[in-house]
Amino acid sequence: MDIQFNKNEDSNKLLVSELKQKLKKVYLGGGEKKIASQHQKGKLTARERIEYLLDSMDSFLEVGALAADGMYQEWGGCPSAGVVAGVGYVSGRQCVVVANDATVKAGAWFPMTAKKNLRAQEIAIENRLPIIYLVDSAGVFLPLQDEIFPDKEHFGRQFRNNARMSSEGIIQVAAVMGSCVAGGAYLPIMSDEAMIVDKTGSIFLAGSYLVKSAIGEDVDNETLGGASTHCEISGVTDNKYPGDKECLDAIKRIFDRIGEQETAGFNRKAAKPPKKDEKELYGVFPADRNLPYDMLEVIQRLVDESEFEQYKPDYGKSLLCGYARIDGWSVGIVANQRKIIKAKKSGGSSEMQMGGVIYSDSADKAARFIMNCNQRKIPLVFLHDVNGFMVGSRSEHGGIIKDGAKMVNAVSNSVVPKFSIVLGASYGAGNYAMCGKAYDPRLIYAWPTAQIAVMSGKSAANTLLQIKVSALKAKGKEISDEDKKEMLDEIQASYDAKLSPYYAASQLWVDGVIDPLETRKVISTGIAAANNAPIEKPMNVGVIQT
Repeated sequence: MDIQFNKNEDSNKLLVSELKQKLKKVYLGGGEKKIASQHQKGKLTARERIEYLLDSMDSFLEVGALAADGMYQEWGGCPSAGVVAGVGYVSGRQCVVVANDATVKAGAWFPMTAKKNLRAQEIAIENRLPIIYLVDSAGVFLPLQDEIFPDKEHFGRQFRNNARMSSEGIIQVAAVMGSCVAGGAYLPIMSDEAMIVDKTGSIFLAGSYLVKSAIGEDVDNETLGGASTHCEISGVTDNKYPGDKECLDAIKRIFDRIGEQETAGFNRKAAKPPKKDEKELYGVFPADRNLPYDMLEVIQRLVDESEFEQYKPDYGKSLLCGYARIDGWSVGIVANQRKIIKAKKSGGSSEMQMGGVIYSDSADKAARFIMNCNQRKIPLVFLHDVNGFMVGSRSEHGGIIKDGAKMVNAVSNSVVPKFSIVLGASYGAGNYAMCGKAYDPRLIYAWPTAQIAVMSGKSAANTLLQIKVSALKAKGKEISDEDKKEMLDEIQASYDAKLSPYYAASQLWVDGVIDPLETRKVISTGIAAANNAPIEKPMNVGVIQT
């Protein structure tokens, strides 16, 4: 191993350690005092409920753990957006689980809570996975109601999804394990089965205080909407249980009886680990985004037996395309090559191509490869470390825009499931072509080294500085070099903060930030989920500019 390998390894391991410390804090939700309070009421926390419900936490893939990270500080923060969600197995059946975290503002819904719940439902819908709702929420966080209540992708969309999912035969089971208030009361009742925990669970459109205010009636919450009321009088819920564990046991029994469903039929063989040590990912992948490296070395530490069969290996070399297996699943991989390469041209000449840049030939190759994977029903994996498309007169004259559009078209119209892992840079239109969030990847996760933005921090900061200096000069103000440097540092610091994978995760632009060693698990879990949803239409790219 060389010195650079050791430097990379030290830096990446430090980043992973920081990630784990961040997640450890997030997993505490509203904190140890709030957890103790939950236990004193005879209730499990959201994470404890999920752990008890699932067959194994080892196979649980959390979605949105870092949602709302650093947000809502004026209200005391909202770790994990006040809800825990992910994909796991209950009685051997893969499903989505969503659990309100009552230790965070009594499980109240913030704007990001709605976005995260809708993301969980989206995963269930796309993959036709059963979904379990563990409800324990005080309803909409009223000070921010205007940001959560009325719009298309706000709070009410989940109930619309409940209805649509039911009509499509997607199983929904809800357990009311605490408060279930106002509009939120519709979620369990629009599920296939609604259960409630006695004494701690309650459902009502309006609580006792609001009822007194609205119609003058004096009634306590238990009489108004407790388990006995809804199981014996209203018929709103199906069954009541004496405690959390008994309720969760009932869900396990439901899932133990579910019939088999049709699958998409993606190819899978016995899983085999990479021959090259996965832990060497820390050393072969540079933490410095400016350093070149061979993406092939990364791929060989992610795929079964380190076997990667390249498609057109001598053409369009700034993108690596090829076939492999990940945890036994057959996949097609599209990855940015980060080392400088030499591309042959007509007449025996050649040109140097920069790593991480998409050129006309590589875009053309990738578009054809994506279409081939669709023809063969092979899921696609995109490994991002892209600066964007090549610019300049030579590229423009060569038709980079139409070739880039061809690749974007193929990604957009692909009908096989797509999965994106952002390893390093994911800038500008390169993010789009490599199946960024806007292009419907079934799952998208980032490494701690990821950077997602319209351009790199340095490029953006210099551009923004030029604009600012020009504006000041137009007002007759002269700027010293010292002032320019100070302004540049300030602009870059602000921009760099938003390049962070944690910022992307807080906004749910990615489903989470992961240790590189979790990459195989993410992709395998995603394909297993996608295999529940048969492909219903052929790929059609429509009109392509040739």
